[in-house]
Amino acid sequence: MKAAAIAAGVYALSACTSTEKVAVEKPSDFNLSCTEIEGEFSDLDKIMEDASDDKGVNTANVAAVVFFWPAAVGNYMNAADAEKLVEKRRSHLMDLYEKKGCVAPE
Repeated sequence: MKAAAIAAGVYALSACTSTEKVAVEKPSDFNLSCTEIEGEFSDLDKIMEDASDDKGVNTANVAAVVFFWPAAVGNYMNAADAEKLVEKRRSHLMDLYEKKGCVAPE
């Protein structure tokens, strides 16, 4: 019985999500081409999608609620922080995109 409880606790803690965090600005940003900036936007969209998924109902969050509810709160907060960083990076890259005179693809 005790071994099962320990195993469940280990599983719950390992089930925590970890949304990728991005740097708002990178030294190499100013060397990016318009196409590379567009690729960065695409990457940010994927990270934002992952963050949204991590805030919702998923296996990790359900396990966290069942076994260790603070982990579920942590997952949500981690995802929210990641979303804020993505938005700041997107804004930074959009400024660069406009300064370089890039034209959005149609």
